[in-house]
Formats: sequence, C-alpha cells, structure tokens
Amino acid sequence: MRVTRCHVDMPLPVGSRTVLPESAANHLVRVLRLREGDGCVLFNGDGNDCDARIAVAGKREVTVEILGLRPVGNESPFRITLLQGIARGEKMDLILQKATELGAAAIAPVLAERTEVKLDAERTEKRMAHWRSVIVSACEQSGRAIIPQLGAPATLADAARASVDALKLTLDPVGEHTLASLPASASSATLAIGPEGGWSPRDRETLRAAGYTGLRLGPRVLRTETAGLAAIAALQSRFGDL
Repeated sequence: MRVTRCHVDMPLPVGSRTVLPESAANHLVRVLRLREGDGCVLFNGDGNDCDARIAVAGKREVTVEILGLRPVGNESPFRITLLQGIARGEKMDLILQKATELGAAAIAPVLAERTEVKLDAERTEKRMAHWRSVIVSACEQSGRAIIPQLGAPATLADAARASVDALKLTLDPVGEHTLASLPASASSATLAIGPEGGWSPRDRETLRAAGYTGLRLGPRVLRTETAGLAAIAALQSRFGDL
C-alpha cells in the first residue's frame, strides 16, 4: 500500500510531537481523510523522509508524532540546471513538474526577448509561490526529499553569466555537439531552453558570449514544453541515473 508523503517547511526531530502547518493538516486529514493512528511520511527538503503517525486529528489543529528518519538517496549524480524561458500558464507548470520528476537540481526562469509573459513585482511573487508549490508537489509524488532550487525570474543575460557549469548547452538541430560527443567526465550541466517564441538572434548571441554551445537531439524543432524535458531525460540517460 502506498504511504502518503507530504512536505512540511519545519524541523522534524525524531521522537517529538509537532503541530502540522494548516496546509499540510488540510491535505492529510481533510483531503486524504487520514485519522488518528494512521501513518504518513513527512519531509522538509533536507534529504530525509520522516515516518510519522497522526496523533491528534482535531478540528483546529493536527498533531503528528515523528517516529523515525530515513535518508533518501535518489538524487541524480549528474547535476542539471534548467535555464528555462518563462512559458505561459500550464506549460510552465508542466515543465517544472516533469523537470523535477526527471531529477533536475535547479530551475532558473528567464526573461528572453520573445518571452510572452509579463511580470511586475506582485505577479512575480505570486508566480514564484505557485511554481514552488508545483515543484514541491512533484517531489511528494516522485519520492524526492531534496527540493530543486527555484531561482527568481532574471534576464537571460544575467542568468547566462551566472552559470558556473563546465557544460553549457542549448538545443540546436544543427548544434556542434551530440550526446556522444560530450565529455564523459562531465558531472553537471546548465541547459538553456527558449520560451514559446524561441531564442531571438540577440538571445543566441548572449548565450554564445556566455559560453553556451548547441546540442543536437535530432533534426526536429521541439516546443518549449518538450525541449527541456527531452534534453534532461537524454542527459540523465548519458550521465545520470536513467
């Protein structure tokens, strides 16, 4: 029987009794209908799963008892940062969800020349909260106990310059690299994927100046919600744990 996993942003000392945050309490008791004595698994992003039991399922608060701690060793040995041109609505949610499931270590949303999404300070704050919830839910489902880092939206120039990985790649049907030609010793990569409208010529020059090179995954042009996921899966198969 599948055990319910739930993220909580709080310390989880073994042997303690703790009151769950309202969102976690609602999910476990009011949505999933767990009752006193039922077991669950909690994690806070530190790399461990904590076995827990519902001790009190009250109307005002839910208390759990932390029974034990188990390290989770399912992070990929190949660290991938997805530098993703911000896509609209559900497309961005899909990218974040599946990139998390596939093992991306960090996701950096970027504003490119052809980005169709416009963000002011208020919308940025709301989008960041929503995107983080999508990533956390994907961790709950996929069994990851370390939450991928989510960067604040940045310009392409700033995000490209910030990358420190030896491999800096962007998909290109005529790119100079194939998976087989990438150095076998690579341990990490930053993968740059354009928004719905693709990279503009100026964007491509920005990436080239920051040290990015083209990676060929085939002769076809992939949509933004396909490109990054296909490339992550391919890199994980070549260097990681797929």
